[in-house]
Order: sequence, then C-alpha cells, then structure tokens
Amino acid sequence: MNASVAIQVLPNVRDDEEVIRIVDEVIAYIKSTGLNYYVGPFETTIEGDYDQLMDIVKECQHVAERAGCKAMSVYVKISYKPEGDVLTIEKKVTKHHQ
Repeated sequence: MNASVAIQVLPNVRDDEEVIRIVDEVIAYIKSTGLNYYVGPFETTIEGDYDQLMDIVKECQHVAERAGCKAMSVYVKISYKPEGDVLTIEKKVTKHHQ
C-alpha cells in the first residue's frame, strides 16, 4: 500500500439533507471498491495503490454528479510513498477510538 488519500466532497446545494444524500452516495461508492477506508466527520480516507486511488478520486466526482450535484468542491490530501508503505489508518487513529 503505497498511498493514502483523504477526500472531501462538498456538494454545492442549498439543503443540508441533500448534501448528506449526495455525500452518502459517494461514501457508498468508496465502500464498494473493497479498499480499506475510514469515514470521518469531514472527509473519508482510503488506502491502496496510488493509481487506483486517483481513479477513485475522479469517480467520486462522477458519482456526485450522477446523484444530481451540478457543482461541488472537492478537497484531496495525498500521502504517497513510491517505494514502501505509507502509515495505515489503523496505525494513525485506532488508539483514539478505543
């Protein structure tokens, strides 16, 4: 696992319930990838191969669009280590959720 990506999709819609519905669809897509992920209050973190994660980031935007979102802001943080492994979600946060 040479990369970890945190993605935040912010739909530009007026209703909070609509924001939640669209973000839930994006999260459902991320879950469907089979990769390890962690849903936080502001972003979702996904672990895996860099190229695969970049494809997922792109598709998250298409998922939001298909869900009816005509405009959005997307913020992405990337931890990438071409040779070796990045720190895992488990290593970073598990101790704080026990």
